[in-house]
Amino acid sequence: MQEENETLREIVSPDSEVKKWLVEYVGEKTQPEDNQVTVEMVVETVADEFPDFLAAVAEENWVRGYQQAINDIAETEKEINQHMTESNE
Repeated sequence: MQEENETLREIVSPDSEVKKWLVEYVGEKTQPEDNQVTVEMVVETVADEFPDFLAAVAEENWVRGYQQAINDIAETEKEINQHMTESNE
């Protein structure tokens, strides 16, 4: 079962120069009925027009998540070993 990413539904607020440009660009490309550009629309547009950028972001996210999992496993093993040592004393 896949969970929905609520962030994708968020409307992008053009509160910086880059976001203003991106919202206008994506809005022109997607022509949303309510004139609201969502994060999902931005992601889809960037995926279509600049897939290398999105792939780099996704890869970095995957690497960081994998490294965090490795760190979590190491820390858990350390805690288990410490608990076992204390229990045997």
